[in-house]
This record gives sequence, structure tokens and C-alpha cells, in this order.
Amino acid sequence: MSRSPMKRLALVAALLAASGLASAQDLLIRNATVHTASTQGTLRATDVLVRNGRIAAIGSGLAAGNATVVDAQGQPLTPALFGGITDIGVEEVSGESSTVDAALALGSGASDMQVRPEFDVTLAYNPESILVPVTRVEGFGWTLLSAGSRPGGSLVAGQGGVVRLDGSLDAVGPRALFVTLGGDGANLSGSSRAAQWMLLDQLIDEVRGRIPADSQFALLTPAGRTTLAKYVGGGGRVMVRIQRASDIVRVLRWAKARDVRIALVGATEAWKVAPQLAAANVPVFVDALANLPADFDELGATLENAARLHAAGVKVSFFQTGDASHNARKVRQLAGNAVANGLPWDAGLAGLTTVPASALGVGGEIGNTIAVGQRADLVLWSGDPLDVANVARQVWLDGRAIPMRSRQTELRDRYLHPDTGLPRTYPSDAR
Repeated sequence: MSRSPMKRLALVAALLAASGLASAQDLLIRNATVHTASTQGTLRATDVLVRNGRIAAIGSGLAAGNATVVDAQGQPLTPALFGGITDIGVEEVSGESSTVDAALALGSGASDMQVRPEFDVTLAYNPESILVPVTRVEGFGWTLLSAGSRPGGSLVAGQGGVVRLDGSLDAVGPRALFVTLGGDGANLSGSSRAAQWMLLDQLIDEVRGRIPADSQFALLTPAGRTTLAKYVGGGGRVMVRIQRASDIVRVLRWAKARDVRIALVGATEAWKVAPQLAAANVPVFVDALANLPADFDELGATLENAARLHAAGVKVSFFQTGDASHNARKVRQLAGNAVANGLPWDAGLAGLTTVPASALGVGGEIGNTIAVGQRADLVLWSGDPLDVANVARQVWLDGRAIPMRSRQTELRDRYLHPDTGLPRTYPSDAR
């Protein structure tokens, strides 16, 4: 009995799911609409050949050899997407504190503030978290783990890092330092927005040895000085959570004077200072659904933030406010919403692929474009990937077909079945 190509693909995925991730294999995806996320743009009726986990050739009528062949039937093929800034793998149940490892608080107030940039949330990363497959089957291949501060913490939250969602024990890549400024950081800086700049300057003075390590006024431990030094002088990326335009201008001046490579997170009013951001080559991670003022730092909120930034030459990516870890799939909605409000489609895809990869220094390590030599981190979609009405048909990481199964799909399959006369808790094949 013959089966359609998509049904055969589903059968292969089901067989792989029974035994975990498949081994890397040669693969030929034939007749796809290939969104390369590169200068080549979109290639229609195109084949992609994968050998040893890397893209070996792109063209028409490629010879399969011994490769497994998947007929895409003209459907979109993209790189595996960026899942945003999340706590995937360091948070299991947000309401259960024992399963949340993404934030640090060692003091109880400004008088005993401890600034610990050496805090590294990636050390708690669990590749077997149920959130990994939940996110992966939605077409996402990697994320940036975030470091946060609880009350009693400091405006320098600590380090997060890039993580591939491939289930491996060695999935963590380059680190990034997280800093919270503006109104959101006021309760971390003695209830004063102005005090943030005083504290940041003191930290730079400590790193540069202008304040002795044994001073009673020192805020950093020796390990903290060593860590923070990696982010001063053009080192690693500092992710600055900030919203208000005047605060953004101030942090741009501060970063230029101290030679700190920053990216902005949130930046609801960034469109107001887009030319300055473009001139400074500062990437911005926006919540493209921010349209109403959530507080006095976001009075200039607009759905056109991403489009206006892009038009000015700013590199734009996406993050979501709220429960980003359990709802990483919604990052596609953010990109699609930005496109609906003026952002070019290709820029929306870039915001989920090349822009975050470049900003976080993993352009050569993450399969963020479809190009010869790149890692074969690929997703075949049912339709436009920036339209949430469509779904990921199959995900490949390093050329391995990922089981399209998660705890959510297992619950769906258990409870959503025809009436068998048995209670709904029973599988449909129960006797």
C-alpha cells in the first residue's frame, strides 16, 4: 500500500521517537521553498543535501545517493529558530521555587548588596527538562538562558548562555551578562534610578583596580572582578534590560565610554532613539506585542517598534515578556506581528535566525542560515513559519531527525481520541 511523502515522513518520525534522537544520517530534502536567511534569500523548488550533519549542497535535481529522501512538496524550509531569551532547562514549574534556578539573591537590602557577575545559571541547565522537547517540536533549535535578580539581588544579575536544544549534556555555548536598568532595576539599586550609574561606575573602577579589592566599599568578590573584566574592553556581550528612551541614550554613552558591548532587551521606546542605536551598532531584542504602556518607562510603546528600528538600520531580534520558557513557541507570533506592522518578512525571519546568532557570537556554531558548510539545523513547515496557523512538520538538528513528540503531544494523544466507551483516561487501544 503506498503512502504520501508527508505520511511517510510522519511514520519515520514516529519510529525515531520510539528510540530517542536518531543518529546523524545523509539526508536529501527535495522540492522545498528554502528560506536561506542569507543573501541568497528564498529559493523555490530547491533541494538541500545533508552529509555528516552539515549542508553539503543546495540546488535543483541533486543526486540522493544513499541519502534518505524527503519530498517537501514545495513547503517552507528554514533554519531551526531562536527560541528567545528564556529559562528553558533551568526552570521546570515556575510556581515551584525548588525547580527554578534562574535568579540569585544573597542580600536583603542596599546596605549589604552583593554584586555577583560570576553567578552562571547555565551550571543548572538540565537537558532532560520537559520544556526542551516541548519547545523543539515547535521548530526551535536554540535559546539564550537568562539570569535574573530577585529582591535582595543586584542590577547585575549574572551570566546566562546560548543553549542548543539537542538534548546533549554539553549543550551550552558562549555566555552573556545580564544587567537590569531603569525603572525595573530601581529596587535593585537602593530604590534609585540615578544610583544605577554610580554603582556601574564603581564596578568598572573595581575591575580596573582603582578601588582596592579589600576596601570596605568594594562590591565585587575576586571571582566577580575576574568575570566582569571579561565584559569590559570589548569582551563578551552584556544584555541590558531597559525600556525608556532617555535611559537608553544614557546606557549608550556609558557603554561607549567604558568600551562595553551591549545589546538591549525590551527597549519599548527604542524607536525614539533608533539612529543612535544604529550608529552604535547595538542589536535590540524587542517584545513586538508591546503596544500599551505597562508602566511609566513604556509610555511610548508601539507595535511599530521593530519596523521603525529596522528602517533606521538597527538589527532587531525578539523576546517575550512573561512566561517565555513555557511559551517559547509564541516567539514566532512576535515576529509575525512585527511583520504585520511594517517589518519586512525577511527581517522577521532574520530576527529568529541570523540577528540573535550574530549578536551572541554563535554565527559559526548554530545552524542559523541554510548555506553549504553550515550545520544542518533545519525545519520543514506546513506553511509560512511566521504565521502561527502553521506548524513544524519535521525538525532536524545536525541532520538528525528529531522525534516530533513531547509531553504535550503525549497528553493530547492520550486524552483526545474517539469515544471507545471507556473513561477518557484510558488509551484508545485499551481493552
